[in-house]
Amino acid sequence: MSKNDSPVEVDALHAVAEDLRVVIGKLRRRLREESHVGDFTPSQTQVLGLLEREGPATVTALARAHGVRPQSMGETLSVLKAAGLVSGTPDPTDGRQTVLSLTPAFRKKIKASRAARQDWLFRTMQTRFSATEQQQLAKGIALLKRLVDS
Repeated sequence: MSKNDSPVEVDALHAVAEDLRVVIGKLRRRLREESHVGDFTPSQTQVLGLLEREGPATVTALARAHGVRPQSMGETLSVLKAAGLVSGTPDPTDGRQTVLSLTPAFRKKIKASRAARQDWLFRTMQTRFSATEQQQLAKGIALLKRLVDS
């Protein structure tokens, strides 16, 4: 906030926080609709996201990351394996463990899903917003990045 900025009334800021939460939820749902990846449970989505971001992992490491028992994680992974989304190879340092990773076919599907969501956002912003609104949106994104990084 600069010296010339006056603080927003507390009630108004609460309303902005609520509106932001609701809008982000709706945007997430809309992007999920545009993704065409499939229906996954929250646990499955978390595991797939972790494997994509962090790379291959064991059942134990995934269970620890999600705060669940390895047996529970095993159940989640068995569904993902059966669907052809995750595959496993023996751990080179501990033959009792399996290192799990996303299948190449699912990585390709993730890439296509991201492209579909980005294309929807681009087309929607291009057709529904004026040039001035597009610039305002870009500034708003910079503010959202600061919010997320706080």
